[in-house]
Amino acid sequence: MKIIGLGVDLADVERVEHVLVKYPRFAERCFTEHEREYAFRFANPSRRLAARFAGKEAVMKSMGRGWRQIGWRSIEITGGGQPKVRMSGRAQRRAEALGVTDVLITITHTDTSALVVAIAVGEHE
Repeated sequence: MKIIGLGVDLADVERVEHVLVKYPRFAERCFTEHEREYAFRFANPSRRLAARFAGKEAVMKSMGRGWRQIGWRSIEITGGGQPKVRMSGRAQRRAEALGVTDVLITITHTDTSALVVAIAVGEHE
């Protein structure tokens, strides 16, 4: 396995909470149905959504792209247990173009912030 790219992102939980209140469609525009269902099972979904938001950014960075080139919902960060990355659409096409076979991800969060590191990996040449 070889490392193709590395991405890291930090999200502010309070900022995500503010955006959810100010822009009610934010959750639908940025998160998959699975991500929303997972987050809204908890009393404070903002903490989990901030982690997924940072996760999406970190994955994009690991593949050398940003949100303008890869849609938010084309990257899904699973919840419960070890997080996994699922890709579709533009994210999947970018991964294939780079030879990415998996994206390893780790998430940590506090009450105020969420930090995610993503490593895009591929097979040995």
